[in-house]
Amino acid sequence: MCRWAAYLGPETYLEDVISSPCHSLVAQSHDAHEAKTRTNGDGFGVAWYGHRDEPGLYRDILPAWSDQNLGSLARQIRSRLFLAHVRASTGGLTSRSNCHPFVSGRWSFMHNGQIGHFDRLRRGLESHLSDEVYARKHGATDSELIFLLMLEFGLDSDPMLAMKRMVATVVEEAVRGGVPPFLRLTAAFSDGNQLYAIRYATDAFAPTLYTATLGGSSGVCVVSEPLDGEAANWMAVPANSFVTVSRQGRIAIEIFEEPISRPQDAESIRA
Repeated sequence: MCRWAAYLGPETYLEDVISSPCHSLVAQSHDAHEAKTRTNGDGFGVAWYGHRDEPGLYRDILPAWSDQNLGSLARQIRSRLFLAHVRASTGGLTSRSNCHPFVSGRWSFMHNGQIGHFDRLRRGLESHLSDEVYARKHGATDSELIFLLMLEFGLDSDPMLAMKRMVATVVEEAVRGGVPPFLRLTAAFSDGNQLYAIRYATDAFAPTLYTATLGGSSGVCVVSEPLDGEAANWMAVPANSFVTVSRQGRIAIEIFEEPISRPQDAESIRA
């Protein structure tokens, strides 16, 4: 499983999350404490927002701990909003196109978890994508497909509803395919204005998720595991929760209820 960290608040250097804390994301790439796998060395990535609508993106297949360019960029780039990810592959090649975060227009997205029986469900899930959205597909992971399904189901207009539609579609395709529905995810995503996150699973083992302010600032971090290694300093997000962080630093945590059925026609969402 992967590890990730997201930040929204006053401009700060990327290194304040990615590499400087004692249990930074780089540290978690080789010594994760709360993941199924201790090492997350199958690539990394960071998406950051500046003065343009679309985020900058840097991804590579090297382990985060061994990429000197990442360290240099993190020391120099300041951002008010960024998403960073270190990958432990559960399937798919180790390639840049399979590394998180994924970006489409102003949206960025990253994920920890998996769709069970993905090889059997992939084709059915892809069939829900319009030609326009399918053309944005560059990799072969379940994570990217989750993102594309959310875009298809109205991410621009209602992020939580789009997430519910995506979950419902995964469950329906599993039932149709004759396999037990299995989905675990913590994900973070942003439109450059607000930061969203979710902790959800179809079983009782949703991956961990925490929030806290960064140091003495009003900036908010949402992470897979605490950056200081001290869970007591962080608020654990309950399972089946949807998180919204505003630009003013307000954190809203809502219950992510059982998903509703997907729309029969995705045009009804875009209308």
